[in-house]
Amino acid sequence: MRSRFTAFAVADVDYLRASWHPDTAPAELELDSDQRWYRLDILATDAGGLFDDAGTVEFRARYKHPDGAGSMSEVSRFVRVDGRWLYLDGIVSA
Repeated sequence: MRSRFTAFAVADVDYLRASWHPDTAPAELELDSDQRWYRLDILATDAGGLFDDAGTVEFRARYKHPDGAGSMSEVSRFVRVDGRWLYLDGIVSA
């Protein structure tokens, strides 16, 4: 989760696509170059340990944009595929 947040912060689209499960990855991914992600708070985790094949992360990410500052909250699901954790999907909340 932290590495994906960092990828959003530095606009590393290649890493985001590589860490996204192929069944749910979007065909195109464009990031808003005016949006600056600057803080990640991990609120909760479930599973996702050394011997797990799936896990969830609840987080809040904060950003700044010319239109104003804001935040995004999500409960993300990750799965381990061939030893790598991949983002599967998430439920975004206000």
